[in-house]
Amino acid sequence: MVDLDAAIGYVVAHGDAVDRARLAHLRTGQAPPADVLDKAEIGQVTGGGWPAYWGADIPSVDATCFRLAELDDLGAIGRPAARKAVGWLGRSQRPDGMWEEDAKLAGIAPPWAQPGDAEARLYLTTNAAYWLVVGGPPDGDDGEHATRIARAAEAFRASLRPDGSWPSFLVTGWLGCALLYHLGWFYESAQIQVALADRVPEMTAADTASLFSTLRRIGMSTEDWLLTAARRRLAETQRSDGGWESDDGDQFNVHTTLTAIRALR
Repeated sequence: MVDLDAAIGYVVAHGDAVDRARLAHLRTGQAPPADVLDKAEIGQVTGGGWPAYWGADIPSVDATCFRLAELDDLGAIGRPAARKAVGWLGRSQRPDGMWEEDAKLAGIAPPWAQPGDAEARLYLTTNAAYWLVVGGPPDGDDGEHATRIARAAEAFRASLRPDGSWPSFLVTGWLGCALLYHLGWFYESAQIQVALADRVPEMTAADTASLFSTLRRIGMSTEDWLLTAARRRLAETQRSDGGWESDDGDQFNVHTTLTAIRALR
């Protein structure tokens, strides 16, 4: 069984002010202090995106989605910074319905965000479209918001193999599953869920937490069989100190633990 109290204690002991504010909002809906929100939003470029730490001042689709996830945990998805970011994501969609990082990031970006890479394109497409769903229409929406989401979903559906698998990273599967579930493509979503369920017993803690929280955020029931399996996997991978391990180094363990708390709350 997951020890949620121990997870909360881990974030309190090891997190910074933004992390603890995320925890407070996830637990009780407490509004974060203004200085915490300012810190969470820092670095946004004029157009609305955020650069990645590896990308100088060039706004990144992947980094912007990551920031939106943090702001969502803080209850700040309706603030001007998040609204601008959602608008930037929408305007960044390519004519074929997909997303790709700026070509200037070629050779700098990590594999999952590398411009020109087909797997990265599919991942970024599901990630950006997912945050368009969660974020809702931006201020001054030109009426294209729903169309952009639908075009992204069609691009993802077109990539699916007959067995429900997809030609991209594992995370692309649950982001795409959430997107199709939200739009009512339940048959295709169920195919992906079957493929994901086969992988859950071997998933890392970070992947399991991300899968669980992503599907919960778009309304999938905790009684769903895939999420039941994910809950068991989180119980298996929780550490004795209450936290869960990141795939990206110890400095992200608190983020992974918050993702698990988001899923389990």
